[in-house]
Amino acid sequence: MSFLDAILLGILQGATEFLPVSSSGHLVLAQHLLGDFEQSGVLFDVLLHVGSMVAVFLYFWRDLTGLISSLWRRDEAAVQQRFMVWLLIAGSVPTAIIGLLFKDFFIGLFERPAIVCVMLLVTGSLLWFAERLRKQEQSRKEMSFMDAIVVGTVQGCAIIPGISRAGSTIATLLLRGVDGETAARFSFLLALPAVFGAALLSLKDLDAVATDAVLPYIAGTIAALITGLFCIHLLMGIIKRRRLHWFAFYCWFVGGLGLVYFL
Repeated sequence: MSFLDAILLGILQGATEFLPVSSSGHLVLAQHLLGDFEQSGVLFDVLLHVGSMVAVFLYFWRDLTGLISSLWRRDEAAVQQRFMVWLLIAGSVPTAIIGLLFKDFFIGLFERPAIVCVMLLVTGSLLWFAERLRKQEQSRKEMSFMDAIVVGTVQGCAIIPGISRAGSTIATLLLRGVDGETAARFSFLLALPAVFGAALLSLKDLDAVATDAVLPYIAGTIAALITGLFCIHLLMGIIKRRRLHWFAFYCWFVGGLGLVYFL
C-alpha cells in the first residue's frame, strides 16, 4: 500500500463514515480496485475508523464533557445527561454481543464485494423509507431504553460491509419517532464504544505491520480525522433540511454498478 493510497482511503473513510453510504462497504470496494493493497488483518480499516471517531470527540466535545461530568454533578441538566449515559451503555450491549459472536463471519464478508453491493442497495432502501415515513411534527427529543436497545442491535448488524452504520442507526431512530438532530447525535456517540472495542481487538495485528507501512497507516488515520470533521457538520445540516433520502440514490447507483462489475 502506497502513501497516496493510504491518504485516499483515509479521505474515503472520513467522508463515508458520517455520510450514510457505508464506510466499510466503500473501503472494501476501493481496496479490491487497488490491486496492490495489503494490510494486517483489518488493522488499517480499524485505524481509519479510529481517526474518524476522534473527529466525533472533537465535534461533540461539549456533549461528551457534559456526559462525563454528569456522573458527579447534581444539577438538573446532569439528571438528563446521566440518563443519556445509561442509554449509551444499553445500546452498546447488543452491539458488543453481535460483534463478538459473529466477528469472524463479518470479517469474511470483507472478501466478497458482491455482498457489499447488495447491502448498499439495502442501505439505500432504508434511507429512502426512513425519510419518507418521517413525521417531523410528531418527532420527539427524548429517547427510551427500547430505542437504545433497538438501535444498538442495528449498529451491531451494520458491521456487515455495505450497511451504513450512521445511515442505519439514524434511519432506525427516525422510524421510531425520534427527531433528526437527536438521532444523529446519539448515533455518533454510540459509535465511540464500538470503535474503541474494535481497535482493542485489532491490537494483535500490530506486530505484523511492516516498518515502512507505519507512516501510511498514520497518514490515512489523520486524513480520516480531518475529512470526518467536515462531513459531520455537513450531515447535521442535511438532516435538519430533511434531505437524507438523497443518499439513497447514491447507494442504489454504487450498489447496482458494483453488482454489474463484480458479477
